[in-house]
Amino acid sequence: MAESARILTHQAIVEDSWSRCREFGLTHQTAPSFGSPVRGEVSALLERHQSLVVTTHQEVLPYYGNILANSNCLIMLADNRGQVLQSWGDQRFLDAERSAGFVAGASWQERQTGTNAIGTALNCAQAVHIQHDEHYLKANRFMTGSASPIFDEQRQVIAILDVSSDSYLPPSHTLGMVKMMSQSVENRLILNLFKQHYFQLTFNTSLNNLESPWAGLVVFDESGQVISANRRADNLLGTSLALVNIEMLFDVPLQQLLNQPSGQPFNLKAGGRFRFHAHITQPLQPVAPTARDFRRQAKGAAISQDDHGLPADNLSLDNLSMGDARVDKAIQQAQRLIEKDIPLLIHGETGVGKEVFVKALHHAGSRAAQPLIAVNCAAIPSELVESELFGYEKGAFTGANQKGSSGLIRKADKGTLFLDEIGDMPARVQARLLRVLQERCVQPLGSSENYPVDIRLISATNRPLRNDVEQGLFRQDLYYRINGLSLELPPLRERSDKAALFKRLWQQYREPQQWAGLSNEVLELFNAHPWPGNLRQLSSVIQVALAMADDQPIRVEHLPDDFIAELQAHQPATASSMAQANTGAGTHGGMSGASDLNQKLQACAGNVSQLARHLGVSRNTLYKRLREQGVKT
Repeated sequence: MAESARILTHQAIVEDSWSRCREFGLTHQTAPSFGSPVRGEVSALLERHQSLVVTTHQEVLPYYGNILANSNCLIMLADNRGQVLQSWGDQRFLDAERSAGFVAGASWQERQTGTNAIGTALNCAQAVHIQHDEHYLKANRFMTGSASPIFDEQRQVIAILDVSSDSYLPPSHTLGMVKMMSQSVENRLILNLFKQHYFQLTFNTSLNNLESPWAGLVVFDESGQVISANRRADNLLGTSLALVNIEMLFDVPLQQLLNQPSGQPFNLKAGGRFRFHAHITQPLQPVAPTARDFRRQAKGAAISQDDHGLPADNLSLDNLSMGDARVDKAIQQAQRLIEKDIPLLIHGETGVGKEVFVKALHHAGSRAAQPLIAVNCAAIPSELVESELFGYEKGAFTGANQKGSSGLIRKADKGTLFLDEIGDMPARVQARLLRVLQERCVQPLGSSENYPVDIRLISATNRPLRNDVEQGLFRQDLYYRINGLSLELPPLRERSDKAALFKRLWQQYREPQQWAGLSNEVLELFNAHPWPGNLRQLSSVIQVALAMADDQPIRVEHLPDDFIAELQAHQPATASSMAQANTGAGTHGGMSGASDLNQKLQACAGNVSQLARHLGVSRNTLYKRLREQGVKT
């Protein structure tokens, strides 16, 4: 879950949580369920989060021991699914009956334990204080607690830090303390990850609080590229520091920053008006990769892009909400069914972002740590769909792998199976899939053994599947089995949040030095375009335009020719008038003849890009016209 952009009031947080509890089917009398952690699973859980636990225990908590020494408090660290990792402090208020929720592996998700500090902070991604009577379940009203999310360097919630007690805890004091502790953990995680190879700039409004958890922290490389920053840095500077150069943030040359003595305080200005105290910490082994290169190293894999161009990491359902009522409705409906065993069928044209929606939905639920297996039924040859989905025993058919194959459905066990373009699934495979969904077992080809599977099923189609049922192309019984709830993702041309989408994709793909945005003429064309390729096409058009525009605003001449051609076919008047305004009179936008073009090219010293900008056409169009007229470049 990403950091919440909207800060809720305490009353709104509690009211929203109680509303969710009622939707989960809980009552005030419901007994909390903390799960039944198995030793092997708990060991794996702690191993995954070892760095987080060690950082919290050894590098942060010792500084807060004096605060908690005289209080009847228990500190708990939970992961981003609400599972307890470790606890420290006084456990005297926990009798045997209540201790189940305070051991490693216990889950404090709202749907099982109602309104509580950990689960509610996890849901709203902000710090919360839950008093005795604000717990939804009466069984939990013996305690009060404050909890604050911990964000990683990618601004994703990775953990929750909680302070609980059976006595009264003053909200302002306890909440402030737990926020300070969580910020300390965040800072230590960033420094531990980057301090070996990168410069660290610490800054704050006063010299006295330069070493406090509330100081801004910016990590950057030798080129000045910001690699990471804590949330406090964003707040102090009033802007997001993601993928910018440090010279854009502070009124000081990069070389002057790099030459500052390590650890020595100095004065710093930002934006001509903000004054800070700061100090630089030099890296032990400086290197200078780009920020995007480092993100790949930090994640251990390349940053993936989904088929509509939005980044696959940092996904959450809330991030997909940009103001369109139909998209928001689909998100709200999906959120209600996250933990229900109800299959979803998503309708939408190619490129509207169905797979991204599924990934966000998967990561929002309790199966997030389990596999998400996406299968494009149209992309697999019909002869291989059966063996790919259901697996096969060794020697089951000619050419089969000698070790056999477990199949994609079994690979999705405990996780989510996403069947995209399910309408293209062959009839014989439909019958086998129906049997799997009914029996929750898979029988590989060539085997007599059934393997149980626990999967969350989500399907998608780009055409009306009901019509295929009526025409006998898709099994009716399978249709009703996969269609527990239908969700519709609208095409780009019908969305009411297009302006926000244009801005987001421009922001995503621009280089740090490309601050100029989209011109009004381009925005007008974007709004009028039919976008047959939807978000995938929009992503491609913006990337091409940014490459053409360099550090200028994106104008009409920077757009691909096929984009203009599609618009001319769809709205000839709009495209023609815009082309006239941007290219000048004449059938070729000022490119009247060979000699004229040749003279203009010579005047630009043979620079085709410069001439294209002067004429107001794309380079591709100019090259084509030059070739037609025999002008050598």
